[in-house]
Amino acid sequence: MAQYQPLDLIEDDLVGDFDRGTLSRGSAYAAEGRVIGMSWSEDELTLAGVCRGSGRHIYQTTASFAARGRTRELLGSDCSCPVGEMCKHGAALLLAAGDYFTDTYADDDSYDDDDGYYDDDYYDGDEVDYNEDYGGPTRPLSIASVTRLPTPWRTALGAFVTPEPTPTAAPAPIGIMVELPEPAYHSIPPSPVLRLVTRGKRDNWVRTGISWRGIEQLSHFGSTFDPGRFDPGHLEAVKGIVRVARDTGSSIHSDTLPLAAGPPDIWTWLAAARDAGVALLAHQSTGATSVDLFDGSRMAFHITRAEQGALVTPTIQVDHDEWQHTPVGLIGYRNPHGAYSVSGDLLLMGPFEGPPNHNAFVDLVSSGGVLVPDEDLDEFAAEMLPSLTASAPVAIADDAIPTPTIEGPAPLLTVRMTDDGSQVSWTIRYLINGRRRIFKEHEAVGASRIRDAAAEEQVWKAARPAMELIARRCSRWQEQATRYVNQYHRVGIPIDNDIDAVIADDTTDAVSRAGIELLRKTFTFSLVDTAVLLGELLPELGSDIDVEIVGDRLDFRPAQQDPQISFDEEGDTGNDWFNLHITVDVDGHRVPLGEIVRDIALGATHLLLPDGTYFSLDTPELQRLARIIDEAKALGELENGLVRRDTYNATMWEELLSLGVVGEQLADWQSRLQRLSTATIPAPSGPPAGLHADLRDYQADGLDWLRFLWKNRIGGILADDMGLGKTVQALALIAEAAAETPSGSFLVIAPTSVVGNWVSEAEKFLPGTRAVAVTATESKSGVSFAETVGDAQIVVTSYTLLRLEFEKINQFRWTGVIFDEAQFVKNHNSKTHQCARRVGAEMKLAITGTPMENNLMELWSLLSLTAPGLFPSPKTFGEFFRRPIESGQHPERLGLLRRRIKPVMLRRTKDQVVSDLPAKQEQVLALELAPKHDKIYQTRLNRERQKVLGLLGDWDENRFAIFRSLTMLRQLSLHAGLVDEEHRAVASAKVDHLAEQLPELIAEGHASLVFSQFTGFLGLIRERLEDMGIAYSYLDGSMNAKQRAAAIEEFTGGSSKVFLISLKAGGFGLNLTEADYCFVCDPWWNPAAEAQAVDRAHRIGQTRPVTVYRLVSAGTIEEKVVALQDKKRALFDAVIDDGDLFGTVISPDDIRELIGDGD
Repeated sequence: MAQYQPLDLIEDDLVGDFDRGTLSRGSAYAAEGRVIGMSWSEDELTLAGVCRGSGRHIYQTTASFAARGRTRELLGSDCSCPVGEMCKHGAALLLAAGDYFTDTYADDDSYDDDDGYYDDDYYDGDEVDYNEDYGGPTRPLSIASVTRLPTPWRTALGAFVTPEPTPTAAPAPIGIMVELPEPAYHSIPPSPVLRLVTRGKRDNWVRTGISWRGIEQLSHFGSTFDPGRFDPGHLEAVKGIVRVARDTGSSIHSDTLPLAAGPPDIWTWLAAARDAGVALLAHQSTGATSVDLFDGSRMAFHITRAEQGALVTPTIQVDHDEWQHTPVGLIGYRNPHGAYSVSGDLLLMGPFEGPPNHNAFVDLVSSGGVLVPDEDLDEFAAEMLPSLTASAPVAIADDAIPTPTIEGPAPLLTVRMTDDGSQVSWTIRYLINGRRRIFKEHEAVGASRIRDAAAEEQVWKAARPAMELIARRCSRWQEQATRYVNQYHRVGIPIDNDIDAVIADDTTDAVSRAGIELLRKTFTFSLVDTAVLLGELLPELGSDIDVEIVGDRLDFRPAQQDPQISFDEEGDTGNDWFNLHITVDVDGHRVPLGEIVRDIALGATHLLLPDGTYFSLDTPELQRLARIIDEAKALGELENGLVRRDTYNATMWEELLSLGVVGEQLADWQSRLQRLSTATIPAPSGPPAGLHADLRDYQADGLDWLRFLWKNRIGGILADDMGLGKTVQALALIAEAAAETPSGSFLVIAPTSVVGNWVSEAEKFLPGTRAVAVTATESKSGVSFAETVGDAQIVVTSYTLLRLEFEKINQFRWTGVIFDEAQFVKNHNSKTHQCARRVGAEMKLAITGTPMENNLMELWSLLSLTAPGLFPSPKTFGEFFRRPIESGQHPERLGLLRRRIKPVMLRRTKDQVVSDLPAKQEQVLALELAPKHDKIYQTRLNRERQKVLGLLGDWDENRFAIFRSLTMLRQLSLHAGLVDEEHRAVASAKVDHLAEQLPELIAEGHASLVFSQFTGFLGLIRERLEDMGIAYSYLDGSMNAKQRAAAIEEFTGGSSKVFLISLKAGGFGLNLTEADYCFVCDPWWNPAAEAQAVDRAHRIGQTRPVTVYRLVSAGTIEEKVVALQDKKRALFDAVIDDGDLFGTVISPDDIRELIGDGD
């Protein structure tokens, strides 16, 4: 039984193994019976036979196979003919095998010389006499080695024998044969072509089985090329050549690849193939026996001395050495990219760096060179030679050119005039034999033997200050630099340093960071930039810098005088508004104000007039003029040139008028502005008659300020620190007004808890003035508002009744309205605030120690009550002041806001005005939670953190739920029982701390105030104090006036030494100087609320130092609340107390900080 299926092949089965011509001729040989004496090897994987060729030639032919189960796979054929492998004789062997082994061979007499196979009629002209064309003898034929036929015993037993494993054939190497065919046209020089070859069975190089076309078609459907036969490294290397040739459109549709049609980088791939082991072989057509690649070649020049001049001769330089052997041929159409030369038995070839103008180079080569006459050598050395050496190597004989005299290098600034300004650039300049030679930025320093790289580097270092000076003058320098850097990035030039320049905050910073190469670029200067450059900057440059101005220089000139600003009233628009006419005059030219304001806003530093005069915009007067005009427009104070005569914004307009000359028609208006902006009265006087109080000096100053407001019938905010006697100053104002208008009456709006205190203070300090309190609505009291008021000169009521009884209250024409603790109406969207704005009065005064607690809009709310004409629109105020200040984008607006509100707001702190007030010591005391308390807190914190972080996605919608969770965590920081009744018995570090401290303080004679935001926590403290037998007083917001008064009397009378007070209830209307210790048990969002509470003890009348302890639970949300307090306190200090400022608006990021991110 046969081991393999019978071999029965037809011509189509071998299409992928033999080319069409070979296969066709082999098929004819098989049909003609030219194959005889076939036999299989013992393993049945090698087929041998004899094939009669043309004439009398007989060839020994074998075919090798690989086992594939029961079938065989053809590996190749070998033959003793000159072709050697995969020839027509091998094809004939394979096609004849099927019929051969089905016939019976009784004998083998086919080699009889008389059988007719040697007739010349069989010669088809394809056989090559190896002796003639291949330089060697035909291989001897051994019939005995191929005629062994299967014997019966081999056939019978072979099926039971496991064949020996077929040894794997070693991968065939690949070589590249370089041929030099004759060109098709005599006008075209010969150029190398490449052909792929591989090793044959006889270890000779053959082209059978491999070609460029076959490799190129590897990825094509139906490709018959077998890549598995070849060395993988070699195959990948030649694939690279195919890819680069194909990508550039080179022809790979034949067995040869013309180097001339290839791309320039084909040399890189050829070198890579060589390095991968691919053999480079010389075909006999080259006249060489070996091939080597050089790294590079380029054109070069020889300059030698000739009769009457210098001879410049072109040549080729190979691997940086001049080629002095056989002629060099260039490779490539139009613009050569390669060169080759045969020297002896060696063919050298490689890449060629072509000249910019190939035709000119060829012409020069053809002419043998060019002569530079002696009289032109100086010009040649100065003008041509530097550029020539920059483009190609130049070898100069010692006597060819006289040694030039070289001066330099020196920096050259070129200003090329244009219709729109100028083009400004820096180059390097040398003097060669007295003639100037300029090297452009793109010319490499090392390319010319004339240039000195080290000296040029020092020149640029020395010139950098001048280069920066010029660059800063270009108003669009940073924009243009950005384009250059982007270009660098696209072409791969390192730009690390220059990236810093283009992202700098301003041009000055950008220029200082830029590299020299970027500073040397050509920049476009506008007309005004050019005017300043020519008129002011160029004269400042030192003598070591050359300046060249190309083109007609325009007639630019600086202004001879500073701009003159004048103000006047234009036309008559009525009593309420007038047309403010502002004129800016420069050397007799009137400059449109809008143009000045616009250019300053755009960052311009100069302005150019049509006649060529230019002047600086960077003067204090013009800068302030532009800022004030912008402010006036933004705040609605200036509309189409119209200004309101009775404006409240006195400081703004007074600052404007101070910048120039004011016309006669504006003199009265200017006087009013000056009077309002200074906020002083002509001659301060003493306390008014009827005031029974000794005013301190600062209080007398405050009264003078209030008199100023009253005289000008404008309102204001008295924002003195808590405890400085704002009430008595307000009562002094009432007395002052009563003396002028005895029939008038003042309305005082105050928190419900202090309404009675106002009446008491009025009776004490103004005994001759009737004061009444309105504490209930008409429906509840049964008495009309008018009846209650009667002829009272001071009417005191609450904010609640202002809202409920507004229509009745507003029926009266009040002399003045005083809003005590005015922070109660800080929300301008509330109904109470709207009522406060609408109530009619000649003047309104807000009294508060905290005119702003959270943000600037609270300050606007109070200003809108007292000085509504100052900032009429909340939207405009928010856009111009609040957002720019709180975000930190325009910190300069903070100082502007202070100046604008200064006439209508007065604030003094205790430190400023009370030298005899005892010291106040404050300390934040961090207390560790008890272990069980801490575990409960952390467990709940993790749950609430995930909840809050999820809600932050919609901040506005979920704000209430977010703060509810935060409030719960704050309560849990105090005592676990405040959140869950089951944990009421869990120890609280703060309660324990108070239980330790209070008894000691009482024993030492001290009295203490204990504040908490949460009445539930105060209840827990009450229980602990009762258990300890310690007497205490208690006050929260739910208590009525009578209960409140009793609690205060109990503490101030000495019946108790501990006063438990809810934070809001104790924030105003209390004078508790009996206490000298304060405990703030839980930090509140608003630091002003805490400060107000503490100042119940630290105020005028206190004789002992006050100690304040702020208790904070360590490791809880309370620590983060303290940090948030610091931000809000900074906002208050910045606006009210002249401090610095940073952003203070509570944001989602603040909330994340409060609860942590869970990491």
